[in-house]
Parts: sequence; C-alpha cells; structure tokens
Amino acid sequence: MHLTVLASGSGGNSALIRAGETSLLVDAGLTGAAMETRLEAARLGPGGLGHVLVTHAHLDHARSAGKMARQHGAMLHCPQAMMSNASVRRAKRLSTLPIGPSFALEGPRGERDVEVTAVNLPHDCSPTVAFRFDQGASRAVILTDMGHEDRGIAVSLAGANVLVLEFNHDERMLETGPYPWALKRRIAGPQGHLSNTQAARMLQHLASERLHTLVLAHLSATNNTAELALEAAHACLDGLGLAGRVRVLVASQDETGEPIAV
Repeated sequence: MHLTVLASGSGGNSALIRAGETSLLVDAGLTGAAMETRLEAARLGPGGLGHVLVTHAHLDHARSAGKMARQHGAMLHCPQAMMSNASVRRAKRLSTLPIGPSFALEGPRGERDVEVTAVNLPHDCSPTVAFRFDQGASRAVILTDMGHEDRGIAVSLAGANVLVLEFNHDERMLETGPYPWALKRRIAGPQGHLSNTQAARMLQHLASERLHTLVLAHLSATNNTAELALEAAHACLDGLGLAGRVRVLVASQDETGEPIAV
C-alpha cells in the first residue's frame, strides 16, 4: 500500500492511496482540472480511480468529488447526509459511507485489497470522519479537521505505519493574526481545527513503535509555519522515545507529495 498527499491546506485537500490493484482518492478539494494535474503527477492515468471517499462536505475537501468519480467511473463513498450535496451529485455511482464498522473496497477484478474504517470527528460540519486503511499488516490513517483532541478517537485510529495528522495553527499566531474574531473563535473552538499543541497531544495517543512516517497536514498559511509544526511534532516524538525512528514530512498545498510506502 502507498499513500500520496496530493494537496493539503485551506485551498484544498486530497490524498491518493494505492493498495494492490485498487486506487482510491480521499477527498477532492481542488478543482477538477487541478485534481487531474495532481493525479497525473502521481502517475495515475484517466480512469485509474476505483473509489472516491469524502471526509465531509466542506468545499476544501469535497469540491470536485462527484466530478472526479464520474470522470474515472469510480464509486463515491460519502455519509448519508451528503448524498444530496452538489459536490457529490455528479457521480454516477454513490455508496453510503458506514461510520464505525469496517468495510472492504472492491478492486477492478472483484478482489478486496483494502479495508476501510471511518471514525466520527468533532468538527463544525456534521458528519466529519477520519479514515483508517488496512491492507494485511499495513495501516495508514488520515485525520484532519478535528476540533479538539479525543483519546477515544485515538484508540480507534492507533497503530498506523503512516499517519497524516492535522497541525492546523499555532495558537499565538491565530490569536494575534489578521482573521476576524468570529473566525478565530471558530478555528480555535471545540468544533474547529487542531492547533500544534492539540495535535501533539493527539500524536501521543496515536503513535506507536509501528509508526515510521508522520505527515503534518492542513497547515494554515496565515496562522502557522512548517517550523512551528515540526517543532511540536518532534518534541512529542522525542518524549515518546521515537525521535530518529519516525520520518516527519510537511504536506504541501501547491505540489503533489512523494508516494509513501505504508
């Protein structure tokens, strides 16, 4: 199994997972044309997607989900509450995403190469989910758009080899930054986004000796820096005794990331 972050940030989010013969897209927050450019950079051609999964209805995650599913002939999986959403209606094939129980995705030859678990998150778009992907002994987790740390959620997602985790904002930068007070309150609130400090506390519960790659995701271009997010992540890993054993990457808004072997 390989994971490639195609885009990450307030301008749009998306990741590609390849598991055996199955290729699936997690979110499609860029325009359709931009998504195809990122997929091409990841060496996935036309019709290469078998599945599109959507974490929630905010446009920076769902913008072109239906269009991508339609163009690739893929099955689109989203929560029942999203079925009438304009961002997914263009898909020809829709499937209700179960939240809680695991389910297997069918590959092009009927094989079931990857098992998916969607876990509900606190965010101001209900429902919002994190995803856990399992193929044999390999596990990848994508967790962004979470308003506060929660140990119970971490238990459901623990044990990842590759973890994509939101490090959205630095609390001081958000407080003193240019955003209107109402937006600051939303971001920092219990249904908003994880700060670097909160993300590090989640990482304490999520990380294990299985973790070899951590991807810092959904960084705010206005209220965070890669240096501050990395400092928080490395301090946490050091405290867990995992410093030097876990590769830490920062996901880009503007460029397709490298494929990461899970």
